[in-house]
Amino acid sequence: MNKFMRDLSIPDDVISQLRLEALRLDDNNTAEVRTIIPKFDIRALPIDAKSFAEWQTFLKLTDDDYKVPLAFYNVVEYLARRKIDPFAYPFYHTNKVGFNNRIIIPFLYNNEIVGWTARAINDAQPKYLSEQQPGYVFNLDAQHDDREFVIVCEGPFDALSIDSCALLGAEIKDSQNWLLKQLGKELVLVPDRDKAGQVTLEQALELGWSVSMPDWPDGVKDINDAVIKLGKLAAMWLIVSAKESNGLKIQLRAKKWFKED
Repeated sequence: MNKFMRDLSIPDDVISQLRLEALRLDDNNTAEVRTIIPKFDIRALPIDAKSFAEWQTFLKLTDDDYKVPLAFYNVVEYLARRKIDPFAYPFYHTNKVGFNNRIIIPFLYNNEIVGWTARAINDAQPKYLSEQQPGYVFNLDAQHDDREFVIVCEGPFDALSIDSCALLGAEIKDSQNWLLKQLGKELVLVPDRDKAGQVTLEQALELGWSVSMPDWPDGVKDINDAVIKLGKLAAMWLIVSAKESNGLKIQLRAKKWFKED
């Protein structure tokens, strides 16, 4: 019934009121309707992790390139290859064994570090080492009031490519949906073009989100691929142009979009 009402474009606050009223009418129902409000604890970064700004300051103070580890330059070069500004987000790096080949992306919430992920810049496994709390949405702090809608994707590099939010996985948790709904904006999912993306899309439909499946060029699987190949402005234009809120149109588009991949 929830899905049916969302398909009819009934606002979420009206649906919530109807659910509460239904519980009141059922004398035998003792269930409680509770909003899932996630809370995040402050978490420490990997040992000796320094921000890029700190590494840059250290370089200026020493005036000696060789005192800054080569691994740091490799990490900066990796971001450049992915068309991401190394100083547009507070990235970290440490030269400790096990992390010196990784870029550390802190998870911020209300300007506090509540987790992190360390992404390997080479073929090291696992690709990601993470400290992540349940229900967290990446880059939520960057979604300002002047935005008409909020773009949601799967991975942090996709989000950083266009200043959007990331689920950090293919599943939309209830608490993540709640956090995003509190922004009061239209939520637009841009799924990865793979099997996991199909699962995320089905969830987004059930939750009443809009979806964008852009006309990506051949070989483009996700937002970061598109930014690398086309640039940020062109990728954003394609995303906005493909935005759709009608459930039936989204399902028809998805059959062709995923099949082409």
